[in-house]
Amino acid sequence: MYTRYILLSAVLCLSVSLLARSKTDVLVMKNGDRMTCAVKGLDSGVLYVDFDYIDGTASVDWSKVARLESNQLFLVKTQDGSVYAGTLSTPEAGAGRPLKIQVAETPEREAVIDRSQVVRMIATSDSFWQRFNGGISLGVIYSKGNESTQYSLSSEASYVRERWTARGGFASNLSSSTGVTVSTRNSVNFDVLHLLPRNHWFYSGLGGLLQSSEQGITLQSTFGGGVGRYLINTDRASVAVLGGAAFQNTDYKQSTVPANGQHVAAALMYVHAKMFKFSKTNLDATAALLPALSDPGRVRFNTNVSYYIKIIGNLKWNVSFYGNWDNRPPLGLSGSDYGTSSGLTWTFGLK
Repeated sequence: MYTRYILLSAVLCLSVSLLARSKTDVLVMKNGDRMTCAVKGLDSGVLYVDFDYIDGTASVDWSKVARLESNQLFLVKTQDGSVYAGTLSTPEAGAGRPLKIQVAETPEREAVIDRSQVVRMIATSDSFWQRFNGGISLGVIYSKGNESTQYSLSSEASYVRERWTARGGFASNLSSSTGVTVSTRNSVNFDVLHLLPRNHWFYSGLGGLLQSSEQGITLQSTFGGGVGRYLINTDRASVAVLGGAAFQNTDYKQSTVPANGQHVAAALMYVHAKMFKFSKTNLDATAALLPALSDPGRVRFNTNVSYYIKIIGNLKWNVSFYGNWDNRPPLGLSGSDYGTSSGLTWTFGLK
């Protein structure tokens, strides 16, 4: 059953790729360089563009851009949580005055935004497939000495609309060694976030499926949601917190004492943090604390941390850490499962 979950997630993520955009956008740098290109978007202080004469996507320092013109459709997100949709242009500004971005949804409806307030610009369209962003990671370690093999495979994809975003991903880890039982961990996670009219606030629904041989978990299903707020939201860092409620249903393998299935209602405290450094590295970390309401005193905690280093183009090197803890597991089963992995990541869209 878990294999079907993983294969389905992999097929969905692998099948997604952005269609080619026309390279008619105009980019002018502060030093006077003028380029015709296709702007893919802005993320982490990096403007991603494609050229006819360069293979792959180029990274441009957003702070050094003097002018930008594009007839393509973009979603523009600002520090206060506002979202605008439309084509891009740069109004004339006097010497020494800050750059402003004009977003035109229609000729009669326009918004002018300070460049310093822009957090993300996402190239989008009415086409379903052109709204996806994501990445695929693979890592393998082999040692002849004890016939030890470790592999990790993961993928993620996000679908972006004007005021909401849906994300999904899976991760699979396997470790085998001569004379030792094979250890496996497979997870599927998904969430939907919708911005509220009030700046910085949003509501979100979360879900996940987990299998862990180390903890004796055959299948753990988690569903929850709540209201959150961005504490930090700039082109260099993003920190969001969420509070709400969740429900977990866990099926365990046979242990020394029968565990059967366990159903737990819990409070949910969730944190998602991202840190960036221009076109070189970025850190993505999530953590969820679930104090049980129906089983007072029981607490579950899980976290995922990934650090990416750019190699070339859309290829990155990643180092990841995962962990799950339960302070009151069934008798005879482990209360924790954690590990690290590293490997290559290929990204598509604005990732």
